[in-house]
Amino acid sequence: MSQSTIVTGGAGFIGSHVVDALLAAGNSVTVIDDLSTGDRERVAAGAELRELDIVDLPALRAVVEEVKPNAIYHLAAQASVVASVEDPGRDCEVNVRGTLNVVEAARVCGAPVVFTSTGGALYGDEAPMPTSEEWTPAPLSPYGASKWAAEAYVKTWSLSSGIPHAVCRLGNVYGPRQSPHGEAGVVAIFSHHLHVGQAPKLFGYGKPTRDYVYVEDVVRALLAATGKRGTYNIATGVETDVLAVWDELREAAGSDIEPQLAELRPGELQHSRLDISLASRELGWRPEVPISEGLRKTYRALVEEFKKE
Repeated sequence: MSQSTIVTGGAGFIGSHVVDALLAAGNSVTVIDDLSTGDRERVAAGAELRELDIVDLPALRAVVEEVKPNAIYHLAAQASVVASVEDPGRDCEVNVRGTLNVVEAARVCGAPVVFTSTGGALYGDEAPMPTSEEWTPAPLSPYGASKWAAEAYVKTWSLSSGIPHAVCRLGNVYGPRQSPHGEAGVVAIFSHHLHVGQAPKLFGYGKPTRDYVYVEDVVRALLAATGKRGTYNIATGVETDVLAVWDELREAAGSDIEPQLAELRPGELQHSRLDISLASRELGWRPEVPISEGLRKTYRALVEEFKKE
């Protein structure tokens, strides 16, 4: 049966893939995006785009009341660690106030929310690995702090309203449509450097590790979390260092460019690997795309995108 859905941030990297999956399953989709980092070209023709800022509660509420969604996928965010350090006020405004507005609007129509939080930036450097959802967050950046605060509102509103909201703490997501500009994921940045023949800068001398997860695996997890009440790590449980990612992409590109090595930037994590056993048990979800395959698919897709720019 067709469901009515809303995707905030649906013109973004992950959000646009969520929109595609919802449409493919026969749902009607309304995208809410202010297009500050999103791109209307990413929004599938079958979805309706409403250009607005989630910080604007009256505008947000009006759309939610009109659409009457069966579920809301909340991906709109200020997602740059560096930008959060430079302007923590705006980071808080979008990620905390914006999320509060989403769960407030959702309460009006009784819609469950699936909220995308962060895994890596939330737990901090002291966390045991793999890190489970039980570990008390100790974020190193305003971005991590704002996502943690937003999670608290999602959980509190779920408890007070009885609506089953889910929090998905994502690992380092990569895949087609990821922008290489600004402070994007390293996979997109490295792919762009290889495409134009430039040496990238590997911060932390290429040693920091992340739990990289392919975007299609993330989308399946978000759909599986619909209507569930809980907090779930969505990643692979595999640790990969930055240098290994570069080497894999360089091989895919057939390049011999040597990277520049540099110190780690403020607010950035040394290591991250997430425990995904809870999502496996409660959502019946497991990642399916190994990183070597995912990186090669991503590189090929991104190069096609770069050629159009």
